Amino acid sequence: MKAIPLFSLELRRLLLSRLTWLIALLTLLSPLAGLTLYKPASAGTMLSMYLANPALAGGAAGGVLFGLLAVFELDRANRCRVDVLVDAAVSPLRMALVRLLALMSGAALTLCLAMLVWLPVSRGLIGAVFDGAEYLLAYALFMGLALPLGILAASSAYQFARRADLSLVALAVFAGLSLSVWADDWQLCWLNPCVWALSDDFSNFRIFRSVAWMRLTWLAALTGVWVLSWLCIRQYGKGLLGSLARSVRRVYRPVIALALLACSGTAYAAQPMVDQSNPDQTVMSFYDLPYLDGVVCSGRAAQVFPDTAAGTVSGRASYQFHNTSGREQTVAFGVNPGYEVSSVQANGRDVPFSVGEYQEYNEAMLKAHIPADEDVELVVEYGGFPREDRNISVMQGGAEISDEYLCLENAALSPRLLNVLPDEGMWPTTIEITLPGSMTAIPFGASRAEAVTEHQDGTITWRYEDNGTGGILYAGDYIREDIQAGGIAIELYYGRKHQTVMEAAGAADAVRTVAGYCTEHYGPLSFEAGGTLKLIQSRVAGGGYASDGASLLDEADFTAVNLSDDGKGAVPGEVMIHELVHQWWGLGNMFDVAAGPWSAEGLTVYTTYRIVKDLYDEDYAQKNYVESWRQAVDDYNLNFYVRNPEYLAALPEEQRLEITGSLAFVRQYCEMPLKILKAEELVGGEEAMDRILHDLFNRELDPMYPYLTYQDFLSACGLTEEDLDLA
Repeated sequence: MKAIPLFSLELRRLLLSRLTWLIALLTLLSPLAGLTLYKPASAGTMLSMYLANPALAGGAAGGVLFGLLAVFELDRANRCRVDVLVDAAVSPLRMALVRLLALMSGAALTLCLAMLVWLPVSRGLIGAVFDGAEYLLAYALFMGLALPLGILAASSAYQFARRADLSLVALAVFAGLSLSVWADDWQLCWLNPCVWALSDDFSNFRIFRSVAWMRLTWLAALTGVWVLSWLCIRQYGKGLLGSLARSVRRVYRPVIALALLACSGTAYAAQPMVDQSNPDQTVMSFYDLPYLDGVVCSGRAAQVFPDTAAGTVSGRASYQFHNTSGREQTVAFGVNPGYEVSSVQANGRDVPFSVGEYQEYNEAMLKAHIPADEDVELVVEYGGFPREDRNISVMQGGAEISDEYLCLENAALSPRLLNVLPDEGMWPTTIEITLPGSMTAIPFGASRAEAVTEHQDGTITWRYEDNGTGGILYAGDYIREDIQAGGIAIELYYGRKHQTVMEAAGAADAVRTVAGYCTEHYGPLSFEAGGTLKLIQSRVAGGGYASDGASLLDEADFTAVNLSDDGKGAVPGEVMIHELVHQWWGLGNMFDVAAGPWSAEGLTVYTTYRIVKDLYDEDYAQKNYVESWRQAVDDYNLNFYVRNPEYLAALPEEQRLEITGSLAFVRQYCEMPLKILKAEELVGGEEAMDRILHDLFNRELDPMYPYLTYQDFLSACGLTEEDLDLA
């Protein structure tokens, strides 16, 4: 029988099977687990919670379910004892190929049904930041490609062993490895990709590319393994080796298998996403390079050209050196490991250069020779697909380059000078970057970018002046609001997709309120420059940081869900206030990793309460804050696991961590604000507490341990821990 009619019959039979529809139904329902039980995307963005997690859960469950279906279908003839008759009627090799294609078609149909069923659900849950293209990509990559991988893995196991029980064990072990041992290796977790976050406000093509690379690598590998197992299908009464010897007579068959495996191995080894940085992050050899004698840098410039469609960067950087040593010297630069240096010229002549294999902190070392000339202009041409640090490979996405967003940091922007001192203490820098017309360039710091040239293709070249060997540049489809508050001119930048959410939360009013209150009571931020401050919303990054003239706002802090968190404020505007107060308590003053109730959250919640009390009235603040804190602390003290910690210790780790995290939230967000409020009463009221916090905020920092500790707070108040007991 010819293959196409046989495929039609097999697919029809498969679709008439009750088991097939049961597997399809369970696969359709499996994204529910991503909303309740299985939440690998830990960031608080709407797309992480309501798109990534359901799609990842659907992929993990669907891959296993279709693997089970594959084993059941391949074992059907043997189980019914008609395998001899079937093999006599149709070639076993042809029948195996037809069954595989039918199973793949069933998986594709199930995926389409899942995408149709979950489209209105996802759209409703995600809200204003829903994006149809990202919905399709997430389900296709996170869920869709898991189904054929499960089918290929299970089918291969069965064709090798020809026993259903051994095949199911092999599938369980293979899936278990992905979910446990390989879970933190982005290339090996074939069933559950490492996706920690999806951005609401900006694009996610970088993480989609990473998952696609991993999936296609495994697809090639498992297809190659399947072809090898296909060659081992028993025929003519022979065993595994005899059947293999007969099947390989047609040379193209094993050649296809080996070619697929070779492609998979090459893709695994040559992946362009992650570098090979030294995993020992205590080693900083690039920073220990001795400076060259008799050589200084009097200036540098770079022209940078991101390709937002391909996610790549190309550039040309020039450096002005003054060489008084009278001899040739070797200048060292840090470059992103994903970039290729195409040429290096000194005073218009090609000079020898090399890029070392050793990498640390997402940099490789470029060494270039400069001549003995007194004045040297060194020009470096570079470009490529920027790689991310392998030490945080499970949190990929920061190197996103698209029409909506990019962040180029230090060596990803232009080669970073390592071993040459500045002339007169300055590295004057001019950066030009050409971007799509919809994007705004924002240097992270006091520098200001200006649009200098508009091109016919719709791109715009931006230019800014800076100082230093590196630098950070953000660019994106931003909305800018100018706000005067607390004696500071604040520029608030947030993603255009987030405009509805930010307006509903009263972002501008919240910035104005917080900046005015905190500056008056605690003092100005140490990182505002010349009376100006840029507040830049970044793509979800797991935290923020600050520098002279700029501070970062992680988009995860301003999602619709976070802004409705009544633990941080009664209404979205108050949660916005809470997050902005972190510019003072959290960035302006750092806190060590919280081991108990003392953290940045205690002072932030207390300050939010004080601001709300000034904005509204004492009754409102008492009801929505103090009484809420007390109720939460009372419930905490009555909690079964708090009163019986031995039972908590006996729980499985996942449940124990979930309960511990919930209890820690109460202690940080409710218990500590109550203790600070009690300290306020003991030190003599609000004015006295304001003076204490002002002095703590402006204290002289110990560079070896710059954190604000609980003991610092107690000592400033003249109190002990026992004085603040809430019993």
